Amino acid sequence: MAVDIRWKPEPRDSNYPSALSYLSLLFGKAGEIAERLRKAPMTDFKAKDIFRASGLSLLGVSNSHVKKDLQKIKEGQELSPILLVRHEGQHLVIADGYHRMCAVYSLDEDAVIPCKIVDA
Repeated sequence: MAVDIRWKPEPRDSNYPSALSYLSLLFGKAGEIAERLRKAPMTDFKAKDIFRASGLSLLGVSNSHVKKDLQKIKEGQELSPILLVRHEGQHLVIADGYHRMCAVYSLDEDAVIPCKIVDA
């Protein structure tokens, strides 16, 4: 059964510093990548494809951040699109939005998630 998940048209401004913080642990050129994410066009992918490409473990619904996002979905609030970095030969990096992706996946693995994606 499909769930009505509402999305903002663009990521929140606060998502980019969060992405930069995480990317700084992985890439020397994190600032450049974060700036390209800000300028990247919107696209979308299915939750199951993002999950598989990331190689990450799925957080359960008992995770406090996933719970908050599930509550937002239940209340009809819009979620912020996620920010992705494609790193050749590596797993997809979820620069921002891991908890949102896990919440959406737990409801509907075929749900389409709006996102921005750039190459590392």
